[in-house]
Amino acid sequence: MTGKGSGFFWPSFADLMTSLFFIMLVLYVLTYLKLTNQQRATEQQLNKIKEIQAAVKELPQNYFQYDSIYKRFSLVQNIEFETGKDIIKPNYEQYLIDVGVSIKDLISNLKSKYAQQDIKYVVIIEGMASNDNFKDNYPLSYKRAWAVMKLWQRENIMPDQSVCEVQVAGSGTGGIGRFPVNEEVKNQRILIQIVPKIGEIKLE
Repeated sequence: MTGKGSGFFWPSFADLMTSLFFIMLVLYVLTYLKLTNQQRATEQQLNKIKEIQAAVKELPQNYFQYDSIYKRFSLVQNIEFETGKDIIKPNYEQYLIDVGVSIKDLISNLKSKYAQQDIKYVVIIEGMASNDNFKDNYPLSYKRAWAVMKLWQRENIMPDQSVCEVQVAGSGTGGIGRFPVNEEVKNQRILIQIVPKIGEIKLE
């Protein structure tokens, strides 16, 4: 480049490139710091979610046994129904009442412990039936679960509805984790799942 003022071109260009270099360096550092902070926040949120999921399992072992394979609870005492019936036998009522009280207490404790978090809970009562050729095993299994819910309602031991929803389900002769054929009668039972519905996790 020749002509008037050409002597100032290369110094000015070098200054411009130096300025751009420092701008890019600053942007890189800011981006790195932002991503690092986001990663740290994500890890903290993940740890909090794991903590909440672990807390849901804090039910008394004299009533519940946790199935780590299928991620659900079953009752320690097998609740047996008569074939084709959904009526809870009197000798099981107090046990199921105690089960309901322990769930209600757990939900209450979780509500208090995680009061600042956007968390709700779903308690699923799942009834099952044995494969005994009874034609209405699917509605029967639902009615067995519903019988448990009605018992809790009668005894006023339903979990806090402001943070917990109770759902009734019946899997009939289907579902996973059933007893084998030689123990088919044991499939006349109740399963209970407590599922946290986690919204936005706030970090302290």
